[in-house]
Amino acid sequence: MGADQLPDDPQQPATRAITAGREHSGHALAPALWASSVWQSTGLADANRRATGTRSEEFYGRIANPTVSSFENAVAALEGAESSLAFASGMGAISTVVLALCSAGDHIVAQRQLYSATLAFLQGPCARFGIEVSYVDGTEPGSFAAAIRPGRTMLVIAETPSNPLLELIDLDELGALRGPIKLVDSTFATPLGQQPLAHGVDLSLHSATKGIAGHNDATLGVISGSRELLDSIWSYSVLHGATPSPFDALNALRGIRTLAVRTTQQTASALHIAETLSRHRGVAAVHYPGLHTHPQHDLAKRQMNHFGTVLTIDLAGGQPAAERVLANLRLVRVATSLGGPETIVCHARTTTHVSLTDAEAAGQGVGPGLLRISVGLEDCADLLADLTQALSPT
Repeated sequence: MGADQLPDDPQQPATRAITAGREHSGHALAPALWASSVWQSTGLADANRRATGTRSEEFYGRIANPTVSSFENAVAALEGAESSLAFASGMGAISTVVLALCSAGDHIVAQRQLYSATLAFLQGPCARFGIEVSYVDGTEPGSFAAAIRPGRTMLVIAETPSNPLLELIDLDELGALRGPIKLVDSTFATPLGQQPLAHGVDLSLHSATKGIAGHNDATLGVISGSRELLDSIWSYSVLHGATPSPFDALNALRGIRTLAVRTTQQTASALHIAETLSRHRGVAAVHYPGLHTHPQHDLAKRQMNHFGTVLTIDLAGGQPAAERVLANLRLVRVATSLGGPETIVCHARTTTHVSLTDAEAAGQGVGPGLLRISVGLEDCADLLADLTQALSPT
């Protein structure tokens, strides 16, 4: 946690987004960029001290970097964590955590409703390395606890809200599990949307490429938790080499400064769009935790500070309807990320979740007419006008 953020700091999250991560900027209001990949030592003893220290900031770029450390400190302040650790991508974060904590013969419990690349990593490299994974329906009460094998289960992996159907995991139930390390991918919520660590979860993970950085100009992952646990993961991460760029960390720090105001507008627009499209005759279903019709709306109210900037719609006409909508959009852009200032839409089955088998896609509800919409900062009336005309039959 940074010098400006003490554990009993009364600052509200929106204020912390402004004050956090300034340790290496001196009197400059903008973050300082430390572009160096290596630092000079004064002699043998000093070089040895840096080489053997934990996360030495001025030694070698794969070990640590002051700009990256400022970003990590800002995220830790927002998460209410002792420490954070950044990576070159969200997948760099998840793969490092898994390989740092698990070995051949170990067991992982993961929900089925996971980002497809995470599933691919668990089903591919983990299986090849002899790490067994059991999959559960994370929305079913007691499913994680029932799958844990005492003495063998090293890690429990959850994602809430999930990608792309925005299903929720009960964080209190997850945090109450005893034994394995509990990891939550909280990318869709951002640190201002929910704080998994406050519910007893051990590690909160984000693809900071998305809402945290928020401008489609940085690729980063980050985890937050206790300093002891993160230092242990760091000792493996320097071998894994998923090193974050200081340039991306600089852009992400800039994004954090406006995170609160961005998400306030984006979530308000997302709710209004979800409510409106739920009444459109061409839309078979809308998935958004802020809707009263969402099956986990009460859980969302209990554990989330806002309902998120992403919604998913299922078109009545299947893939032909999805193709027509994407072809007719004029303002909303077709792209496969989320959390940026531009509203973007993607067809999950053929892009973000293309690696799933037909059976896996069906099991996750990723159908041919499913479109994921990341709501940006355009005027909501303009967005609705574009979406409505694109949904209208020609």
